[in-house]
Amino acid sequence: MAVTIKDIYPICTAPEGIPLVIVKVVTSEPGLYGIGCATYTQRWITVANAVTNYMKPLLVGKDVTRIEDIWQMSMVSAYWRNGPVLNNAISGVDEALWDIKGKMANMPVYDLLGGKVREAARVYRHADGRTLEEVGDRVQAFMEDGVQVVRIQHGGYGGNAYQQALESMRPEGACAGAYYDPLGYQLSVTKLFEYIRNRFGFNVELCHDVHEHLDPIEAVRLAKELEPYRLFFYEDSLAPEQIEWFEIMRKQTHTPIAMGELFNNPREITPLIANKLIDFIRCHVSQIGGITPAKKLASFCEAFSVRTAWHGPGDTSPVGHAADIHLDVSSWNFGIQEWAGFKQASLDVFPGCPELKKGYVYPNDKPGLGIDIDEELAKKFPCSEKLPTWTNCRRPDGTLNRP
Repeated sequence: MAVTIKDIYPICTAPEGIPLVIVKVVTSEPGLYGIGCATYTQRWITVANAVTNYMKPLLVGKDVTRIEDIWQMSMVSAYWRNGPVLNNAISGVDEALWDIKGKMANMPVYDLLGGKVREAARVYRHADGRTLEEVGDRVQAFMEDGVQVVRIQHGGYGGNAYQQALESMRPEGACAGAYYDPLGYQLSVTKLFEYIRNRFGFNVELCHDVHEHLDPIEAVRLAKELEPYRLFFYEDSLAPEQIEWFEIMRKQTHTPIAMGELFNNPREITPLIANKLIDFIRCHVSQIGGITPAKKLASFCEAFSVRTAWHGPGDTSPVGHAADIHLDVSSWNFGIQEWAGFKQASLDVFPGCPELKKGYVYPNDKPGLGIDIDEELAKKFPCSEKLPTWTNCRRPDGTLNRP
């Protein structure tokens, strides 16, 4: 007799102050359930409503083993598809179904995906600071912990360490927002890389995230200026709306290029992969719909020598991180895993978190995703409905910019 979906519901919690959405899929088999990540931090209420009001009525009674069919049906059920809200809701269910399938088979998800090709996933960490010395001290601390790759920023995305100088540049009546100066930002980045290389040499690999803050031609210029510092990769230098500029960038620089965290559907990034215009795929696994499309995307990338570097910031839940690691250790063309790390509250709410040791994250060998959620403890960390401010990004004259 088939095991079917009995219930689906969202669990919203914020152990570290960041709203997370976890989807729990309960089956007809007593005690058998799965969990998945549906975290879209800036619109978490909408995702939770989509899970409750649309995914549950659609899927209750369905055979839990039919993951591919459920994914395809969920994607087309609303007719219009590939939006971030829908994709995150689908992702939460998809990851939960893989978790269930692993438990039914008594196997970790990485074994269901073909088995390990490595024991752990190499990670990169984030080093930021208000001064060059602060960034350098952070890099040094990571190196002492065994981290081999570090992303360096100077005062956040767009170099927000220079807020005081920006005050005098604004016109009267300028709107509130997260202001930054494109030229000041570019100059600060080259100074930062010069300082870090002078201090540490090439004993650590370095990344940088532009986060769409520059005009395309300036992003190309900065990529060329950073060439002497041999970046591991140059991240999100352009917005998804500007992907035709990647061909120009590729012809102008040999700096490795990473892109993809804002894409909703793998097909959006197909031209960049097939035309060999990027080196790392940076998709957010819950943004594209879960493990099912992510594994297909990784296989597609392999044919074009593009490596995976799944998005893994603080607004990816520990469940989402676990899903990433299962993909990482089972994908031959894995490149690097972004890793924000967990505070104790998250470790308590999510028993079974992947473990970081000397720059590598290890999955456990428990069946499924190997991670769980303490629902009662999760309730002690309610989500806030406060809208983000950093996404209201503006240039010195007040013009709204991609965040």
